[in-house]
Amino acid sequence: MNLKKIKLVVSDMDGTLLNSNNEVSTSFFELFQKLKEKNIHFCAASGRQYNSIVDKLAPIKNEIYVIAENGAIAKKGEEVLLLNSLNSDKIIDIIPTLRKIDGANMVLCSQDSAYIESKDARFINLFQEYYYSYQVVDDLVEIAKTTPILKIAVYHFNSSEKFIYPEIEHLKNDYLLKVSGQNWLDISTDKANKGNALKAIQKILNVTKEETMVFGDYHNDIEMLQEAEFSFAMENAHEDIKEIAKHATKSNNHLGVESVLEKLVENKIPS
Repeated sequence: MNLKKIKLVVSDMDGTLLNSNNEVSTSFFELFQKLKEKNIHFCAASGRQYNSIVDKLAPIKNEIYVIAENGAIAKKGEEVLLLNSLNSDKIIDIIPTLRKIDGANMVLCSQDSAYIESKDARFINLFQEYYYSYQVVDDLVEIAKTTPILKIAVYHFNSSEKFIYPEIEHLKNDYLLKVSGQNWLDISTDKANKGNALKAIQKILNVTKEETMVFGDYHNDIEMLQEAEFSFAMENAHEDIKEIAKHATKSNNHLGVESVLEKLVENKIPS
């Protein structure tokens, strides 16, 4: 495995670069400087809101590429590189269906803000970790009529895969449905995935699959893992991801990303 070819490193955030306390390690920021010295670009790719991602990576936010909202938007600094919005009429059709799902908490995600109608304090407290810019509104349908929406995120306190996906599986031919974590499911256009966003960034940088390294842990990482020769599944990853990725690393709580990046900056083969 020739790591000297790597020109672009891409990492998911939750369950991957972030530990269970939603923190980025000090060692990652030190390694980022070494990546820069070797002219290796870094991209953070997440289902999170853009503002939430760059808050976690504040010291380097203007030096990195960011794929947010599971590929619905990609940015470098304030420059928008890619933007995929849902059709407003389709959103208006979906909202009543989601309202009927017991335990579902719905989020409409725009480029600059997120919108919720849930008044559940427990959900709002948790939701703020992922969406720093948000508004609580009375009717999401009214928002959808006037605001371009990138995706609909749905949260279930037990399991999005078990309790939300089966209720909307019939929509899979018209939308991209992504279980993006234990509790989250995202609804977006079929073009809005991390893989397509990564391909756009690879094109901008003139970087190939063979020159790309990707880290991920859940289903919303599948497409971008497939766009890299050096694809890594975290030890804590979903079993489906472990089958798809070509390599494995330690868990997010044991510096799994950083341990591989250390080898990369030393041009050594990960064990």
